[in-house]
Amino acid sequence: MKYMLLVYGAESCWTPESREDCMRKSMAICEELEREGKLVASSPLMSVTTSKTVRVREGKQLITTGPFAETTEQLGGYYVLDVETEQEALEIAARIPPASVGCVEVRPLEPLPQ
Repeated sequence: MKYMLLVYGAESCWTPESREDCMRKSMAICEELEREGKLVASSPLMSVTTSKTVRVREGKQLITTGPFAETTEQLGGYYVLDVETEQEALEIAARIPPASVGCVEVRPLEPLPQ
């Protein structure tokens, strides 16, 4: 079963040193999951200040700068896993360093009909 792990946290909680440490630890987890055949994709996201939000209303495209919602925690990255059980996805989510300062949402991916 495939699961998406969405990593949320306040961008302001990271110092350059703690962000570097987080990235190193996260990459080690990715390398391990890749060796085990469980990692489909993973990537950190650039700062929320680089985001754009697209809406289409009455056939007109509306583009705004910034995230959709004003929140203290922003989506900072993601993992897509292919694991046997939800419990395994939850255990991996708990190992991701940002879980200790933010949260990791775990959601099963809906298979597309073929």
